[in-house]
Amino acid sequence: MADLKAFAEQLVNLTVKEVNELAQILKDEYGIEPAAAAVAVAAPAAGGDAPAAAAEQTAFDVILKEAGGQKLAVVKLVKDLTGLGLKEAKDLVDGAPKELKTGVDKAEAESLKKSLEEAGAVVEIK
Repeated sequence: MADLKAFAEQLVNLTVKEVNELAQILKDEYGIEPAAAAVAVAAPAAGGDAPAAAAEQTAFDVILKEAGGQKLAVVKLVKDLTGLGLKEAKDLVDGAPKELKTGVDKAEAESLKKSLEEAGAVVEIK
C-alpha cells in the first residue's frame, strides 16, 4: 500500500508540463485520451470525500475567450500548456472562444489562467 501512496503523491505534485507529457504518453502508447485520463485521476480523489465534493465544484473548464494583443506569445503558450502542435495551437487560438482544458482542478485552472493572462490572453474559468 505504501507504493500506491508514493505514486499518488507523485501524481499530485506533477507540473502542468509533466501532466501534458503524461497525457501524451497515455494517448500514444495506451490509446487513452487525455480528457479520460483527467477524469480517471480526478475521480478517486473525489470519491473519498463525497459530501464535501457535492457542495464545492472540483472540476473546472479553462476557456480562452480571445488572444489579445500578443497573439504569437499566446499561441506558443497554448502549445506548451496543451501539448498540441503549433498548427493546432494556432487554430485553437484563432477559433477563440474555445475550451482550452476541461475537468481540471482549481489550482491548475488558476495557474493556466494566470499564465495566459500574463501572455495577453483573455481567459475564463467555469
